[in-house]
Amino acid sequence: MDPIAPIHSEDGPRESGHEAPLPVGATPLEEAILSRLDDDKAQDIVLIDLKGKSPMADTMIIASGRSHRHVGALADHLQRTLKEQGLGKVKVSGLPHCDWVLLDAGDVIVHLFRPEVRSFYNIEKIWSVDSGHRVDARA
Repeated sequence: MDPIAPIHSEDGPRESGHEAPLPVGATPLEEAILSRLDDDKAQDIVLIDLKGKSPMADTMIIASGRSHRHVGALADHLQRTLKEQGLGKVKVSGLPHCDWVLLDAGDVIVHLFRPEVRSFYNIEKIWSVDSGHRVDARA
């Protein structure tokens, strides 16, 4: 799996039956999270492979919602999906404001942002091309 894999960028209405390509080697948990985010029309979904690079998790998934409500709905639906995957209660931070919501599912950490907040914090920059960890999945 590529260290940073853009899953898709949402620029307009989706075609019916559209599915975002899943990265090769994605775990069932990652696939469930990515599918849920895609179904809920999350924008600019990125998967970052942290294996061997960070002890905090194996994978980080970053996505944007269009508004506070959209980010909150994405987080709520992901909590349900993670519970269905057998993870029970997942640690969640940021729900009251829904600018930046973090869901810690152990091996996978999910960051959900409003677009302006995501561009302000730019956490993907930590894994930028210069550090040797970023690869465009479309290449």
